[in-house]
Amino acid sequence: MGDHGQHGQGARATDVAIVGAGAAGLSLAWRLCGLPPAVRPHVTLLDAPAGPTRPPERTWCYWEEPGGEFDSALTTSWGRLRVRAHDGGAVPVRPAPLRYKMLRSPAFAAFVRPRLERHPGLRRLVAHVGEVADVPGGALVRGVAEDGREVAVRARWVFDSRPPPRPPRARTRLVQHFRGLLVRTPAPVFDPGVADLMDFRTPQPAGGLSFGYLLPCSRTEALVEYTEFSPAVLDDAGYETALTGYARDVLGLRGYEVTGVEEGVIPMTDGHFARRAGAAVFRIGTAGGATRPSTGYTFAAIQRQTRHIAAALARGRTPLPPRAYPRRALAMDAVLLRALHSGRLDGPAFFTGLFGAVPARRLLRFLDGASTPAEEVALGLHTPVRPMLHTVAELPLLRRTPT
Repeated sequence: MGDHGQHGQGARATDVAIVGAGAAGLSLAWRLCGLPPAVRPHVTLLDAPAGPTRPPERTWCYWEEPGGEFDSALTTSWGRLRVRAHDGGAVPVRPAPLRYKMLRSPAFAAFVRPRLERHPGLRRLVAHVGEVADVPGGALVRGVAEDGREVAVRARWVFDSRPPPRPPRARTRLVQHFRGLLVRTPAPVFDPGVADLMDFRTPQPAGGLSFGYLLPCSRTEALVEYTEFSPAVLDDAGYETALTGYARDVLGLRGYEVTGVEEGVIPMTDGHFARRAGAAVFRIGTAGGATRPSTGYTFAAIQRQTRHIAAALARGRTPLPPRAYPRRALAMDAVLLRALHSGRLDGPAFFTGLFGAVPARRLLRFLDGASTPAEEVALGLHTPVRPMLHTVAELPLLRRTPT
């Protein structure tokens, strides 16, 4: 790695440093460790100690054809989905040839571990990372290990998956926040052949929307989740009331055992997440714009970004992560978020109508940011014209604010 100079005295040298071992960090490490030996970089993966800065256990879902690279780690997948209207009416969604895949973070970590352990040039450090800064010829990562020792890593390239220190300036700022229960019932009550993607039989908040999310893994096991798109998160009592109400009053579940709990907060904003934080420092995952503002889906975009990064490094190119979604998709998301936030758009009716009117595969391509302009025009014909046009006219007049 050459002379460390005054900017990196005593620092361990590596080709690539990855800050964070969540979905983005592990995905990138897994891809880099799978490169041919001649171009495989030395990698240092810095994971946060157990506690609030380490990513909690999560469930990631995404659409993909059978035979994907992580299929052996999946909990399950579905070829049939369903959206339930506020009045209980069911809209079937058949995404063939795609399947809706469910991947739990512990299973993903176990899947990538053997490849990481086989790579002699990979080192894992557990540390609270503080400063990440450019230095001549690369970047320097500083942190504190669990035992209090200072840690310094000098890398040619750094990929940081931590949330940025300040949220980007935005005109609309909602959050997708959720709490889910992994449940086991004493009797078979679930249909493992179909998943409820959005169940709008939930009380609706002002300035957003809410829905239930039901992912059956067997006749007696499922992930039951309550999700809101709104300006602020709920307190514990609010989630408890909403989730218990959905499980008991809507789904009719009784006497179930809770085997796990997960919760999270995902930004839904028209702010621009910078993919580059320095000459040699890049942001990945949600921090690098991998989260789709209108849906919260992230995992598939992370895979696209990390494939691109690995290919760039293998070719000796600057590994700038690509844009996760086309500009026109983000522009449409900005309109949708503003229409929801303003209350002009009836969220449950909008999404239910969209799934009912648009062929599933075309709609799923749009949600994944892979639709064509012609498909987007066709999709736009199924949206409520007046609130959308009002919002399109309003957006240029709104200021982007930092908080």
